[in-house]
Amino acid sequence: MEPIFLTQSQARKIILNAAGLARKAQFGEGIEAVYQVIDHLGFVQLDTNYVVERAHHHVMAARIPDYQTEWLAELGEDGRIFEYFTSDAGYLPIRDFKYSLPVKEAFANHGKPFTPAETRMMKVALDRVEREGPLMVSDFDDDRLEASTGWWDWRPAKVALERLYLEGHLMISRTKNFQKVYNLPLNLVSPETDLTMPSKEEFARYIIRRTLGALGIAYLKELKWRARRVKGNLVKTELEQMIADGEVQIVSVDGLKSAQLYMLSNQNIDIELAKDVFILSPFDILNVFRHRLKDFFDFDYQIECFVPAAKRKYGYFSLPVLCGDVFIARMDAKADRKQKVLIIHNLHFEPVEIDQITIEKFIQALKAFVLFNQCRNISFRKSNNETYLKAINKGFLT
Repeated sequence: MEPIFLTQSQARKIILNAAGLARKAQFGEGIEAVYQVIDHLGFVQLDTNYVVERAHHHVMAARIPDYQTEWLAELGEDGRIFEYFTSDAGYLPIRDFKYSLPVKEAFANHGKPFTPAETRMMKVALDRVEREGPLMVSDFDDDRLEASTGWWDWRPAKVALERLYLEGHLMISRTKNFQKVYNLPLNLVSPETDLTMPSKEEFARYIIRRTLGALGIAYLKELKWRARRVKGNLVKTELEQMIADGEVQIVSVDGLKSAQLYMLSNQNIDIELAKDVFILSPFDILNVFRHRLKDFFDFDYQIECFVPAAKRKYGYFSLPVLCGDVFIARMDAKADRKQKVLIIHNLHFEPVEIDQITIEKFIQALKAFVLFNQCRNISFRKSNNETYLKAINKGFLT
């Protein structure tokens, strides 16, 4: 099959539309829109960082006007979504539950070997959940034999519960404080849910369709990423067959010299953008692959909370700001929830011209972001463009 040729503008529009960022409220409003986002993307990454509102809520708030954080929990309680660790921890639609089974099998067969003590602890933990119902780590005695050496130095009960979860013997729900509650799958998964183990070919095709649906255009390495826990997966082999069958199309983007690109053959390429302004999470589907941002948007981005303080250029938790198909700024933000102030430590504008209409849209996005983070006011500490900052400050005074 001959590749389809796209301009860079067409490629960006396809990517943004796939991410749900072609316009505000692309999936509608209310709790049903939350489900539609998850069902379309197939996976919404979860993160515990609380400098601003957590990433999974941020993803929703960027796409859904007046988003309420309790809606995710309600969808879980209704059995429409579930949490699991595939490529990363995140929320998935329950109709995809069967495709989590190969990952669980991989954790069971290829995980770190159990010690006798871990095996006993896993049996104890599972027995307790079966007898007592949903439990948290705090429901188990502190069984640590030595002092903790760091964040990931879990005590034995925590290790046991997490391994039971990864292997599929337990599932997770969350308290209002975001603490994990471990429960039996039969309590959270309806009897109508398909629990059939997919074949290797079926799993690979699911991964390809889901990834291309969420990314619009993708490299092979992104397609493999979602299946990376399953050793010996057939993503590459099935991709070649799907190209031969006409379901997947090879893509060539004008001026972009890169590895092979792919998209679904039924992908709409005639897309218009509303040129809305979005303040995005670092863990948004659009931002998790740095090379894509560089290749398609000429935006060199890195979340710097993982970078030593002395080497940070833009700040600890810098949020990308998108207008249409151009990244116009990044802002290092922190919500001071006690003082009800959203602190912008650094508002760094990219070297692009911004007109007054865009400034006004940015102001409205900032006002919504302040409220979303349970704040009332905003405080700007520094910026590399005083003209733009002055216009934004003026907008908050009117």
